[in-house]
Amino acid sequence: MFKKILVAVVIVLLLGQIPFAYRRYKLRRLSAVVAQINAQRTTSETSPQWAEYKGVIHVHSFLGGHSSGTFSEIIAAAKTNQLNFVIMTEHTEKDFDTAAMTLQGVHSDVLFVNGNETVAANGDRLLKLPGDISIVAYPEVFKNWDTAGLNGVEVYNVYTNARQANPIKAFFDVLWSHRAYPDLLFGLYYERPTEALKKWDQALTHAKLTATPGNDAHANVGLNLQDGAGKTLAGIQLDPYETSFHLVRLHVLTDATKALDTKQLLDAVKSGHCFIGFDLLGDTSGFSFAAATATETKIQGDEIPLQAETRLRIQTPAASRILLFKDGSVILNESGITTKDFPVTERGVYRVEVYLPQIEAIIGEKPWIISNPIYVR
Repeated sequence: MFKKILVAVVIVLLLGQIPFAYRRYKLRRLSAVVAQINAQRTTSETSPQWAEYKGVIHVHSFLGGHSSGTFSEIIAAAKTNQLNFVIMTEHTEKDFDTAAMTLQGVHSDVLFVNGNETVAANGDRLLKLPGDISIVAYPEVFKNWDTAGLNGVEVYNVYTNARQANPIKAFFDVLWSHRAYPDLLFGLYYERPTEALKKWDQALTHAKLTATPGNDAHANVGLNLQDGAGKTLAGIQLDPYETSFHLVRLHVLTDATKALDTKQLLDAVKSGHCFIGFDLLGDTSGFSFAAATATETKIQGDEIPLQAETRLRIQTPAASRILLFKDGSVILNESGITTKDFPVTERGVYRVEVYLPQIEAIIGEKPWIISNPIYVR
């Protein structure tokens, strides 16, 4: 009887692994599609007025707790990912200024900007950057939208997304797929941040707020076996900086006649001259969203007057499904295109989300690009 029960248990366990074997198969297909997207992507006709730089925002080190990550690890990960900038947002400490002590300036050709993540008495969190820039963190639970001086909203956060994962499913996915696909494994759990985007769209009706992603990089998730002295004997790190910096990035557009520096970068963020790229699914560099009249051209983050000939122009690096939103509602949903011109007949706040049908066929509907708005007044 015992042997029969044991055999039955083994069979059940083996059958239970079939979904995870299939999910690993999906990751292999996803890896091939991402490689194809990167190989076939094209460069859009970006205005020579603008230079594009990519980087990450919302990064923590050992300074503010919650992480043991070192400056050297962060610099190396940024270099490996070929980032142009990293915006640090250290947790605050009562006895010392973590923003003043964290990475800043240029290290290994990467520009670092020093900031903080602050917590109000009611639990509201803000990313505070130099130049009095305040970005709402975790907008799903943010309460005081009347806070003075808000400049942006973190519409996507890696940590918030990861918390939605079923821990048992995640455990077996890691066993099956982490070694082969440590970055793409995230694609199985990545979801459109619907609630955060809804909060942002509502806020845009009365304020100009830049959308940013949050890597929320801590390098503190994993399993380790240590000896009595605290030395790691074996383990697995699920969120090293190198992986975190690959998942989602902020692409900024700055004056092409000037070298990238802290002021140029922060001015671009504050102005909304930037977009969110989920570069895990393919390099989003070269995306363009602009508006033009007979006399001027504006980019995302800008205002433009409504005139008879006002038009929006969207360009993507690969054949995509383009969704155009006006005041939070979809007014265009078109697939298989890289360029779209759209005549504007009404004032409003216009923004774009870009999807990849070839990705959707494998892991479902996941935004590839989220633009910042153009304000037609």
